[in-house]
Amino acid sequence: MHIAQSADKPVQDFADIRKSVPWIYFVIFFAVLNESVFNVSTPSIAKQFNLDASGVSWVVTIFFIVFGMGMVIFGKLSDMYSVKKLITIGIVLYSFGSILGFVGQSWYPAVIVSRGIQGAGGAAIPALVFVMVARFFTAEERGKLFGIITSTASFAVGIGPVLGGYIAASFHWAYLFLIPLPVLAAIPFFRKFLPSEQRGAGRLDLIGAALLGIAVSTLILFTTEANWLYLLITCVALVLFIIQIRRAKEPFVDPSLFSNGLYRSALIIGFFIFGTVMSMMFVIPLMLSNTYGLDTKNIGLIMFPGAISAVIFGRVAGNMTVKRGSHFVVYMGLALISVSLLLQSSSIGLWVWYIGAALMMMYIGFSFVQTALAESVTQILPNHQIGVGMGLFNMISTISGAVVTALVAKAMEQELFAFPLHPFISDSKAYMYGNLILLLSLVVVASALLYYISFGKKAKTPNPITEQLG
Repeated sequence: MHIAQSADKPVQDFADIRKSVPWIYFVIFFAVLNESVFNVSTPSIAKQFNLDASGVSWVVTIFFIVFGMGMVIFGKLSDMYSVKKLITIGIVLYSFGSILGFVGQSWYPAVIVSRGIQGAGGAAIPALVFVMVARFFTAEERGKLFGIITSTASFAVGIGPVLGGYIAASFHWAYLFLIPLPVLAAIPFFRKFLPSEQRGAGRLDLIGAALLGIAVSTLILFTTEANWLYLLITCVALVLFIIQIRRAKEPFVDPSLFSNGLYRSALIIGFFIFGTVMSMMFVIPLMLSNTYGLDTKNIGLIMFPGAISAVIFGRVAGNMTVKRGSHFVVYMGLALISVSLLLQSSSIGLWVWYIGAALMMMYIGFSFVQTALAESVTQILPNHQIGVGMGLFNMISTISGAVVTALVAKAMEQELFAFPLHPFISDSKAYMYGNLILLLSLVVVASALLYYISFGKKAKTPNPITEQLG
């Protein structure tokens, strides 16, 4: 395995980095798993603390907010400090939040604070893993690594609700806090195998970070609580954020990132695709329960093959990205997701395993898009912007899961789509689900069109700076 040489260190310092690859897969699984493992336990938490839906939603919402912001912050810090030091700090913080949550399980504010600390520490893992892959490996190896990483992440997202439901039902929901603790085992290996980089001096734009954090937080609050004051605060914070990054000497996010048209398109596509798939993870269990009368165990049985298929085909996506190019794989992934959604919207009320088979296509397509879109982003960013650029891309993708899911939940709550529209749906109970999933399929088609307009006529060109260092 060839390692891309850093501008600051001789290549022999990177000789052992390939030994860290299994631990990269290990930690990414536990980092992403915590995004979804608490979702099914919220009814138990609400019952214990006598909370309404809005109150208990903070268990999930606070994690998404801090996790999303943390990925940008750690991505930015990776341009200034060694990845080895940062990922150690992140894992320790992640584990501390887990232990604190388990110990403070009887006091709800402690639960919320612990979830926030988990999000802050856990954010370091995906943010820095993408930096490692982009910084230390060649273009050919990046495609394969991204494939396995994203398939592992897809599996974690899929298995999270199943595992969370089993643990909460068999033991107690507080034991979900202990799930991330195995990541501590990776610290000595990262300390041993990752290179001791000498990064450039710099400073973190705390004002810019705070303004972006306020904008993200209030946007999620607006989508969950529909309070227009939150949207106003979001707009004001975004305006101030733009002013701040234009005037700061070392801005939290380099404004030149947004002058890159391809990068802007990648952010928009990532938002819509990740938001669509994450919202489907919310819709499908409800649809299977309300339409088919399935319990949690059988819902997990229907969804589990899709999660497994993501693991298998993530590696395929990585190899295909290397051989055929990232654009081809993105198109294939988007086609699979859109066809899957069309099939699901047309199969409601028929044999339930039609839904299960279509879900497999969605998981496979999602792993393809995750793998190839990440590679596309690393190709269009110069080396010095990969850290914050990938961090922002991951943050937008993560936050989209919370925002789009909240919008979908509001639409379902108000039954906005409960009318006859889909030509293949005749059961009035299925109108809402069929129409909603059909709409989401059109969002994916629109994203594919945007990708074609932005990237379609451009050849696959590896990052010239990274390849020169390789």
